[in-house]
Amino acid sequence: MLRRLPLPALRLPQWCHLIRTDYRRYRATEESALTTIFLTQGFWASCVYRFSRGLVHGMRPGPLRKVLKAFTALLQKLTEIVTGICIPRECNIGEGFYIGHYGAIILPRYGRIGHNCNVGQNVTIGIVVKGAKRWTPTIGNRVFIGAHSVIIGNLTIGDDAMICAGSVVTRSVPARGVVMGNPAKIISLDGSFDYVSYDGMETDADRRASLEAARKQAATVAAAAADVPTAA
Repeated sequence: MLRRLPLPALRLPQWCHLIRTDYRRYRATEESALTTIFLTQGFWASCVYRFSRGLVHGMRPGPLRKVLKAFTALLQKLTEIVTGICIPRECNIGEGFYIGHYGAIILPRYGRIGHNCNVGQNVTIGIVVKGAKRWTPTIGNRVFIGAHSVIIGNLTIGDDAMICAGSVVTRSVPARGVVMGNPAKIISLDGSFDYVSYDGMETDADRRASLEAARKQAATVAAAAADVPTAA
């Protein structure tokens, strides 16, 4: 009797998994599937970026890779014209990337953005050039970047930080820091927990540890304030 051999499991490329995690971020904000796929320019830009990066970086050096680089560069430029969102193929973005509204969004080449980050419209994350050297910001995980914000320079935005709308950030921001203004200043350490939603966030060990640290810090500040004598 012939034995039926098990079929090999179908393994999709990594960029397909990343597109799925981006898609789930939009669904976590209660957008419908049709709205996400057909009416959300931010998701279009993410898909083209994931596809272009996966296609080129997964190809060995050679003539075909050069052709693919030219093809993806043209595809990304067309996407930039249609959506107003510039995400260079060389930018390293973690899973679950969410663009709340489309238009005038510029991300840096060779920049680094962590997992489950939010970016609003009219956001610029820029490069500082000094001679032959270039520096780009490093964005941590679960960071919320509000509309009309500018982040530029050799700096780091810590995990769970929140960049309020209209902020101009030229210095590093600690984990859970909330900054506002031009130049941006820290106004609290409450973090972005209420503004970044994604599948499994309640069981995410890193997020839970960061949230617990924020609560302990808030309790310490409250206790210190209670010990301060009030003026008669």
